[in-house]
Amino acid sequence: MVDEMNEQEQDEMIVRAIAAGARADATEPRAQSAWYDAESDRVVIALRNGVELRIPRSLLQGLQQTSPEELTNVEILADGYGLHWEEPDVDFTIPGLAAGIFGTKSWMSRLGGRSRSQAKGEAARRNGAKGGRPRKSVVQSA
Repeated sequence: MVDEMNEQEQDEMIVRAIAAGARADATEPRAQSAWYDAESDRVVIALRNGVELRIPRSLLQGLQQTSPEELTNVEILADGYGLHWEEPDVDFTIPGLAAGIFGTKSWMSRLGGRSRSQAKGEAARRNGAKGGRPRKSVVQSA
């Protein structure tokens, strides 16, 4: 596509990309600093807007078995957009972490199954009173 563009179209595309990057930088959370707090066993991220995220290591996919020494070697990437640990080669985006995305979709589904709330407990009791989950129907072949 770029080969087919003239120089003016390419320049306009660059200007639009720079403007989109500036909008994202102004509106999306960006890390100012990040560190591992061994006392609370949490990764701490200080954002440019003054907000501080404190995420339990146990929630972060790929960091559960990482040593405290390795966790202290966190690198801020892409002008505050992401975090990277060389060992065990784990990356997270700051907007994703701020949105509560601590790993892949399958990882997050396992975390969701562990949540305990009053509403979840009440729903489980109501379903249990009805006989629990419906049984899967088995189709008999003739």
